[in-house]
Amino acid sequence: MKPQAFDYVRADTCQEVLDFLAQAGGDARILAGGQSLMAVLNMRLAQPAVLLDVSRVKELAYVRVDNGRLRVGAAATQASVEWRPGLAAEVPLLAQVFPHISHFQIRNRGTVCGSVAHADPSAELPLSLLALGGSVVLRSRRGRREIEAEAFFQGMLMTDRREDELIEEVRFPLARPGQRTAFDEFALRHGDFAIASVAAVVDDQSIRFAVGGVSDRPRLRVWPRLQGAELEAAINDFAWELDAADDPHASSTYRRQLVRSLGRAVVAKACA
Repeated sequence: MKPQAFDYVRADTCQEVLDFLAQAGGDARILAGGQSLMAVLNMRLAQPAVLLDVSRVKELAYVRVDNGRLRVGAAATQASVEWRPGLAAEVPLLAQVFPHISHFQIRNRGTVCGSVAHADPSAELPLSLLALGGSVVLRSRRGRREIEAEAFFQGMLMTDRREDELIEEVRFPLARPGQRTAFDEFALRHGDFAIASVAAVVDDQSIRFAVGGVSDRPRLRVWPRLQGAELEAAINDFAWELDAADDPHASSTYRRQLVRSLGRAVVAKACA
């Protein structure tokens, strides 16, 4: 299929983006890298009247550390974060996750904020943002607001972004001393959407355990430093709470078992 006809507008400044969104509202979709959006348009799951291209807004193409967080602007590509020299020390979980995201050609064009905005429950970047306790900065002509990842993701391809808002940046907390992370996923082929993915962020006090690809959004549980049978039971209970469904790729039973097996291995790796 081909997308429904639409108008194309290219913005050069952030203010132009905000002004246009204030006028167009729900008739517009924001185009950054387009790696998720174009597929949705081709299947006519979205039929906007206007595409607003923000990919050349230089003031949104930044990746920087500030106030204990890695801040990634709306026009920054995934590759610009992946190949950041200090990423493995700044946000180790992202360094572990990026090789699993599709293929390098997609990461060269796709944006971090675009993946978060699309909110695919199988996507690795929303899962990482949730596991780390990151946040999303939304901006409109009315002002800015920052919302935690757990409140931002609301369902299948659904977020808390309002029609006149731009995801200006996402914020990943920097690694703290003593914090350890691990990630793994299962997909039919490398680069395919994950049937199940898990991430663990562990310190001396707690285990943050997040699961993607099983529910309608990435899901998080925070536990004390459980071990042995207690940890097994906690992961098993969480797997049952995820409301997994059968689909052509995997049964609900298989997905729950993936959560158990991947989860045990990932938590053990983070704790090692």
